[in-house]
Parts: sequence; structure tokens; C-alpha cells
Amino acid sequence: MAGNNRKNELRALFKGGAPAAAPQAPADQPAGELTPVNAQPAVPPTAPRAASGAVKAMGLSLGSITREAEEARVLREALTQGERVVALDPALVEASFVEDRLTDGEVDDPDFLALVDSIRENGQQSPILVRPHPEKQGHYQTAYGHRRLKAVRRLELQVKAIVRPLTDDELVLAQGKENAERRNLSFIERALFAAALAARGFDRKVIGDALAVQKSELSRLLQVADSVPHAFARSIGPAPKAGRERWMAIGSLLEREEAREKAEEAIASSRFRAADTDQRFQFVFNCLSEGDKPEPEKPEELKDEAGRVFARLRLDGKAPKIEFLPGTHPAFIKEAVSMLAKWHASFVENQRS
Repeated sequence: MAGNNRKNELRALFKGGAPAAAPQAPADQPAGELTPVNAQPAVPPTAPRAASGAVKAMGLSLGSITREAEEARVLREALTQGERVVALDPALVEASFVEDRLTDGEVDDPDFLALVDSIRENGQQSPILVRPHPEKQGHYQTAYGHRRLKAVRRLELQVKAIVRPLTDDELVLAQGKENAERRNLSFIERALFAAALAARGFDRKVIGDALAVQKSELSRLLQVADSVPHAFARSIGPAPKAGRERWMAIGSLLEREEAREKAEEAIASSRFRAADTDQRFQFVFNCLSEGDKPEPEKPEELKDEAGRVFARLRLDGKAPKIEFLPGTHPAFIKEAVSMLAKWHASFVENQRS
């Protein structure tokens, strides 16, 4: 019951259904000036289309629960500080000054496509957080809500936002907080985000707080970001199934010039381009690992006094093997095994004495 009340409250505050047309500023309003969103209850939105399939329905239900909790938190925080939700022209809103995701939302992020459908049907329910752009008058910079910003741009709507003066530290902390609460970054995304912040001179404590990691884990993130060229990581993508150990391994392999050339060939292949992000990681990893394996040793040929080869001795691997050639007489094999048993017993006895 409480969930329904919260949902109704959110719809009332954010004008429920998607607007028929983006709200326009008066003719005499300067570009970039804030347009307050009407907080009066609107006509209830039309019922959303039914999700196709039980799995999709379950995913949307779980996603809506998460979104509602986040929307309520953002609203409480904004209202407590006396802030308003305003409508902005997306053309005046830029991304954060530091990138945190490798995914291209419109290509390989199904969550983004679901978000677009949700905003198309129900309107933008949760505002983004922006700050006045530090260098461009009348423009804004996003702290969090990058995917919502992309979604409303795609739908050609205005974006609902809370404008708050933020320092650089406060912006990246808000950016990291959203990633932790909404969709966790993959290991390599977190590593590159940490490296980008470090390159901009942010204190390690701020970087650790933004990513919610301890000093030891932050050191590992920076180590991987230093060993994997950014171009390779961007080509592979977030690869959420590849954890720290595998990214460290691929970084170690890429230390050699010939390995980097091999990786470039793999990335340029049609097979790589047709794969999803986790498959792309595995494809490059396999290519580099195969090239890293030493050539197997050739077996030693065992010959009799006449120079005839009757067996081969393999010393590669953990267990040496004697392989008799096909056609070797069974009686000879039986006698050879018997002789080896006697020689082994004699050898062990001599070792003891």
C-alpha cells in the first residue's frame, strides 16, 4: 500500500504521463533559463503496454521497485534542501567531465532500451542531477542521470533535472553513488574511472569514496588501468563477466609488442565485431594466450642397436610417457614392462643405500 502511495506521489510531482510536446520557454526567456516543472497532479497516464513474456515482466517489476526507491530518495533530498525539479533543453546539458562507462547505451545496453520505453510510456519519473557549467554560461554539467539524459534526447523531450552548485569532488562522488545504487560498473569500467580521476589530480580518498572501495582495491584498479591500453578496453567493452584476475592477466600479456599487434588483428576481425562484450574479451584473451604457450617438445625416439625406432619418449607435461609404435609385438611390450619393473626396483634400492 505504501508503495502505491509513493508511486502516486511521484507521478503527481513529476506530471505522470509523457508530455504530448516538450514544454517551451516563453519567447522572452533567455536560452538556458530554468523552466519549473508543474508540481500539480496531472491526468493519470494511459496504461503501459503489456510486457512480452514472463521474464521481461519480472525484470521490469524488479527494475521499477529499484527506480521507485531511488526516486523517493532523490525527491526527499531535493525537497529538504528547498530545491525544485526544472525542465531543461537537453542540448544545454553536457555529460560529466569524466567518463565512467564503456557501453554504448543504444547498441549494447538492454537496460537503456528498456528505459527509453519506460519514459516514452510513463514520462521521466526521476530527475537527473546537474550543476551550472563551470565554463559555459547557460549550460549545465551532469552529475548523475546520463542514461536518462540520452533517453530523453532520443525521444526529443526536455529533461527534468535538479540544479545544484557542486564542486568537482561533489560531482564525482554523486556520479559514483549513482553507479553503486543503480547499475554497478564492471571491473574495467571502475578501473578506467579511477584512472581518469587520478589523471585529473583527484585525491585518492575522493576516488575511493566515489567507487566505495578500500585503498588496496583502489591500487589494484589503478594497476589494471595502467596495464590495459584504453583503446583495447574501449573496443572490448565492459565485459561484466571478466573479473580482476582475468583483466590483470590480459594486461600482462599486452606488455609485449607482438601481443599488442596480435590483439589489434583480433579486434579488427569480423568475428570480434559480431560478438557481445564478454565474447569479445574471451576472443582476445584466447588469441593472446595461444600465442603465449611454448611450443611442445618433440618426443625422443628410442632405437634398438640396428637403428630401428620402436618407441617414443615424451618428457613434456607432468608425467613422462613411453609410447610404443603401432605394430609392436605384444610379447616385446610385456617383456619390456617386466624389465622396467626390475630396473626400477634395483634403482630404488640403490638410492636407499
